Amino acid sequence: MNNFTYCNPVKIVFGKGTIAGLPELLPANETVLLLYGGGSIKKNGVYDQVTKALRGRTWLEFGGIEPNPLHETCMPAIALARKERIGFLLAVGGGSVLDATKYIAAGCKYGGDPWDILSKGAEVQSALPLGCVLTLPATGSEMNGGSVISRTSTREKLFFISQKVMPQFSILDPETTFSLPMRQTVNGIVDAYVHVTEQYVASPCNAPLQDRQAEAVLLTLAEEAPKVLVNPSDYDTRANLMWAATNALNGLIGCGVPQDWATHMIGHELTAFYGMDHAQSLAVVLPSLWRHTKPAKQPKLAQLARRVFATAHDLSDTAAAERAIDATEHFFQSIGMKTKLSDYGIEADDAARRVSERMKTRGDSWGETGIASADIADILRKAK
Repeated sequence: MNNFTYCNPVKIVFGKGTIAGLPELLPANETVLLLYGGGSIKKNGVYDQVTKALRGRTWLEFGGIEPNPLHETCMPAIALARKERIGFLLAVGGGSVLDATKYIAAGCKYGGDPWDILSKGAEVQSALPLGCVLTLPATGSEMNGGSVISRTSTREKLFFISQKVMPQFSILDPETTFSLPMRQTVNGIVDAYVHVTEQYVASPCNAPLQDRQAEAVLLTLAEEAPKVLVNPSDYDTRANLMWAATNALNGLIGCGVPQDWATHMIGHELTAFYGMDHAQSLAVVLPSLWRHTKPAKQPKLAQLARRVFATAHDLSDTAAAERAIDATEHFFQSIGMKTKLSDYGIEADDAARRVSERMKTRGDSWGETGIASADIADILRKAK
């Protein structure tokens, strides 16, 4: 196991009815800016619960944050927060709203162009404090310091990570997810699954506890996913999926182990160029990337097949690794997630050229295995 430092200060408040406890979590004398997405929280009752909890406080709101949140949308929110001297940001929604809120929190305190934080790696030295009411489990953003932001003018999708934008608290009420469209539910399951595999399907390093923690999350996602398709309003199923997604990317299963993240980097470019949902891009890239890097990833892929999918016990590691890739692809497809570029009307050669050229400008060694732009082109051509 490699050396590591782990600190996660986020207070999790989990369970039905927990939004009512929001007043005890917010600072007493700060103006609060409520941030949310397209307005679904006004249809499912979450907005009413939150605003009831805000009674007696000074607060403003900023809506319209889109999936794959845009720099162009965040900038007016930064201007509003500065003008009104906002003291606390409250994100109510899914990972996109929370990612945007983190960028706004950092941008409010940054002296230059906030895009520098993403494009130039400018250090986040301070940020507005923030909290979260989660309504879509997927990204794990409710318990980490990561944020992914897109920019329309440059067709880029970039990320930053900072302890300064860790939420002070996150309220996770599974009942807020009952009314989610199934597309968003499936996206969340796939996103969480790939978050785990980016930390799990890498070089073995004698970290059995982290392996089994990762496998527990994968097994939970695989077992609960079919149930939510049949009964979207089952509390226990929604609760298990919500907590699994949080644990997929709160840093714990990644302690002291090699990580990859090449699937995410390639997927971000597919979203930037073609507008794919984040999880759709991951489901397309992951199986093809695994097949391309199978010699390096064979031990952990074989372990995935045997421990998570309970198959390939009598096969060689080579055959078991291929079985794991097939099983993962089948799992995605079984819950309604398509896994080929052609399923989304994207021409593989065009994607290969665009994405490989873009990524080469940022460096030519990606992920744990150090794949180059030529590898990326091949991966995408084979994902047709």
